[in-house]
Amino acid sequence: MEVHIGDVLTGTVSGIQPYGAFVALDSDTQGLIHISECRHGYVKNVHDILHVGETVHVKVLDVDEYSQKISLSLRAMAPDPFSGSRVRAKHYWTNHHVAAGFAPIHNAVPAWLKEAEKDFFA
Repeated sequence: MEVHIGDVLTGTVSGIQPYGAFVALDSDTQGLIHISECRHGYVKNVHDILHVGETVHVKVLDVDEYSQKISLSLRAMAPDPFSGSRVRAKHYWTNHHVAAGFAPIHNAVPAWLKEAEKDFFA
């Protein structure tokens, strides 16, 4: 299953821990709703909000490229009761489509060194 940040998916709660709930998105893909992403406000116990086997609609907050861990949110699907009726979307600065790494810096170093030598010996 291909999952992208911002996707709204339907899954089934497959397990609950003190720190959050695991959600099965399909037979091979699972994500985690951290306790802080269960709902707006303080959550004392995840069991008060979610139950194993329950179907939930969640928003994908992040996908770790290395470990393939998926962070999910119920809170992002509901309007914030503390700030009016707006649904606040999180903004991520990461662009997962660019895989440049350190190549731009590596390619620029020779020109930087040449310029530094020119200024030093001038």
